[in-house]
Amino acid sequence: MLFENILGQEHIKKHLTQSVDHGRIAHAQLFIGNEGCGTLPMAIAYAQYILCNNTNSENNTGNATCNLKFENISHPDLHFAFPVTTSDKVKSHPVSSHYLKEWRQLLKEQPYGNLFDWYKLLGVDNKQGQIGVDEALDIVKALSLKSYEGGYKVMLIWMAEKMNTTASNKLLKLIEEPPNKTIFILIAEDEEQIINTIRSRCQVLHFPPLAEEVIKDALIKDYNVEAAIATKIAHQANGNYNKACDLIYKDSEDIQFEEWFIFWIRSAFKAKGNKAAIHDLISWSEDIAKTGRETQKQFLNFCLDFFRQALLLNYNATELVYFEPKTENFKLENFAPFIHNNNILDISNELQEAIYHIERNGNSKIILTDLSIKLTRLLHKKEDS
Repeated sequence: MLFENILGQEHIKKHLTQSVDHGRIAHAQLFIGNEGCGTLPMAIAYAQYILCNNTNSENNTGNATCNLKFENISHPDLHFAFPVTTSDKVKSHPVSSHYLKEWRQLLKEQPYGNLFDWYKLLGVDNKQGQIGVDEALDIVKALSLKSYEGGYKVMLIWMAEKMNTTASNKLLKLIEEPPNKTIFILIAEDEEQIINTIRSRCQVLHFPPLAEEVIKDALIKDYNVEAAIATKIAHQANGNYNKACDLIYKDSEDIQFEEWFIFWIRSAFKAKGNKAAIHDLISWSEDIAKTGRETQKQFLNFCLDFFRQALLLNYNATELVYFEPKTENFKLENFAPFIHNNNILDISNELQEAIYHIERNGNSKIILTDLSIKLTRLLHKKEDS
């Protein structure tokens, strides 16, 4: 993974390379950034820079054999841990080493991919993955061995917020005092979900969302799209290159999510005193409940964004509005007046509460039906004058 192939984040590239050049490599680092900003490819490029003794931002001037191993993500001193779960392939005690083939496929095809893309690749989006105690034991074992090439060992933990408490506690001492020339790079989207004892032992590096111009240039270069189309997609992507790629392929789950959301909203509006619309809401809840839990959580987060965009439009913050609904006869500007200061906090709290309970294996049908009935009431609240 070459630094030159990573989009934007020039100040972070400079910081990381200089820290290596000056011999100031922190033994535990935490990369925090939203989906699609490049934390994972940056971490791999950084590991390559360290392990292959590279000396410039092209990341290819050091050990040629070592750099070649990184082309296939197969360097023996680069170790990975990421959320996994049982599947048709692994029936019990799943750990990352069972899924390295699929992991390399994700890195090759979707280096900016998210957790939803990963579970979809594994065919387990009806389950919730985690980094558990079996994984922690594997990490301890792998890092207790000498490095294969006699230099550094790098342990890269992707979506570190999915480490459960038992695994976190098991790794705590190792992260605090790792063996000589051992580096931990933890990658996360939600810093608050990582336990404080782990967070406090890491040097934290925050990644900003990608600039629209960076995404636009990458789309023109990688997908040969017209400048006007690339500009429009870059705006809709809101700093997320993974979303921009999905929009290019028209493969974004957001298209399906928008259909679900608009049917839900229209039914909720009509449900006041309308039995037929109540039945529509119950049927909708049943249909969404049949999808995987990760899909449900992803959809509810999409709903949160949709409501926020409507609120911004309602209060004339148009430069921050990037949603462009594709559904016929649905205009964001017509919906926006119904989302205001008197209901947005309640709507946001109810959605987050639903995500919380789904994450903890609550009955999705009951959770979504309850959420739908509450939404019916909240959408009819009047704005404070």
